[in-house]
Amino acid sequence: MISFEAIRQRAEERKGGAAALQALLENYRSDHERLRAMPDDRILADMTRRIFYSGFVQKVIDAKWPGFEAAFSGFDPATLNIAPDDYWHALTSDERIIRNGAKIMSVRANAAFIRELAKEYGSAGVFFDDWPRDDQIGLLDLLSKRGNRLGGMTGQYFLRGIGRDSFIATIDVLACLRSAGVSLSSSGTTKKDQQSIQQAFNDWAGETGLSFIHLSRISAYSIDSAQSH
Repeated sequence: MISFEAIRQRAEERKGGAAALQALLENYRSDHERLRAMPDDRILADMTRRIFYSGFVQKVIDAKWPGFEAAFSGFDPATLNIAPDDYWHALTSDERIIRNGAKIMSVRANAAFIRELAKEYGSAGVFFDDWPRDDQIGLLDLLSKRGNRLGGMTGQYFLRGIGRDSFIATIDVLACLRSAGVSLSSSGTTKKDQQSIQQAFNDWAGETGLSFIHLSRISAYSIDSAQSH
């Protein structure tokens, strides 16, 4: 695998120099203290937002978000955990939200998941902050198995959204990894792929001292700035 310095230099060339690249990174940082203190209802709210983003235009979800907050009782896991079946059935015809039955019911399942984490670790935020950074793929696997509709890219964007230092394996990042010499399948999503991606980011973090967020974004900038990240 090539040195990350070569990738950084390529990103700088594409973005107009070192200062220009640094400016692009300024607004993308992990927030350890914010994550540890984040209330469980905000964790569940972000989970839900990411789930509803999948397959929908994000600005439509954002425009309706105040209605989501009201319809889902402020995303309080304790309240939602004891809400009766009629409560959830009514949401399937509630015009304040996107009336997708499977995604609505994911909120019910994830409220129970958040409650379990809070009982086990004090809060969901503490759990997500304490999970070892060098095992993001393990955390994503847990989200996929214990959460509902949190697999794949949804889980990755969720972790980034709550402020955890994490990489996102976008098309650009996968292309960068391949160009750096990391052997990946055509999909880049197999279990072996995930292990290879994790090892690459662990190695790059050790080499540079950079956060996963910045490593991930620099990787994307080095390949094709037209792709979202």
